[in-house]
Amino acid sequence: MDDVLSSSDIKVGVLGNGSWATALVKMLTENLDEVGWYVRTPYTLEYLKIHKHNPKYIQQIEFDTGQLKLSNDINEIVEYADYLIVAVPSAYLKSEWDKIRVPLKGKVIFSAVKGIIPENLMILGEYLIAEYGLSKKELGVIAGPCHAEEVAMERLSYLTVASGKKNHAVRMAEMLQSHYISTTYSKDIHGIEWAAVLKNIYAIASGVAHGLGYGDNFQAVLVSNAIREMRRFIKKNVDKKKRNIMRSAYLGDLLVTAYSVFSRNRMFGNMIGKGYTVKSAMMEMTMVAEGYYATQSAYLINRERGQARLPIIDAVYGILYEEKSPKRVMEQLTAELD
Repeated sequence: MDDVLSSSDIKVGVLGNGSWATALVKMLTENLDEVGWYVRTPYTLEYLKIHKHNPKYIQQIEFDTGQLKLSNDINEIVEYADYLIVAVPSAYLKSEWDKIRVPLKGKVIFSAVKGIIPENLMILGEYLIAEYGLSKKELGVIAGPCHAEEVAMERLSYLTVASGKKNHAVRMAEMLQSHYISTTYSKDIHGIEWAAVLKNIYAIASGVAHGLGYGDNFQAVLVSNAIREMRRFIKKNVDKKKRNIMRSAYLGDLLVTAYSVFSRNRMFGNMIGKGYTVKSAMMEMTMVAEGYYATQSAYLINRERGQARLPIIDAVYGILYEEKSPKRVMEQLTAELD
């Protein structure tokens, strides 16, 4: 990537057409004349062209389609873009990535996935380094605290943009910020990407507790324990890099995901707490709850690598994957929190 390029010269492509991808495209169109957008299905593509909004997600966002380079060929958008933002749900990420035949050399790839690739128990950044030989300087992360629904309403929201090369993060931040989006920069690529994954698991726990009738007092204890557990997981299983876990990209993103009415992971957990089976809760929801897939992956990673003390993740795993009673598991968890 030529360092003399300004933000206005950079072509950006977004991969994915869920709610977060849709919100990211909206942010980018505030600043760019054209945004590349890979949408998987021909139906969604044609619907966007005709009706100017996503047929399934964040339908209140209306686009000027003259600003969009739409395609259902992932290679067309990868080839088009200098900077790629990946916002494909983690459960489908590898199958989508395997379609790419265009060289990635010279591309800067930002993850907005918030999930673990289940086939190899890696976050996207780790996967691209291990399988494609990319360096941290070619990678980045876009993290919250930020819900797509509030972006649609243009409520003040905050993003943390991380990259191994500051210029890339600064440029991406410039392309995303607006009167309703404030951005900050970080160098902690892997820590922030892992925090974005783990907070979804803790939001499921929060939802289960709410569904079972636990109140605000317990929720405060649960979340304060969750941020410490997040720190233990990252330190044991990722790296021992010094980081302020109380910053917005970590604690702030956890708080909004655990408490917000827009949080699909909290909603999923709430349904489990109210008596839905895992299968019925997933069928009821129209959006992917990333925390479901992340729970199994995080549980297995911790067993294989760090063996940190993770009572909340262990509890959520027991409920979702071992069919344990949510009521009994949460009762046992209360004794382990302080």
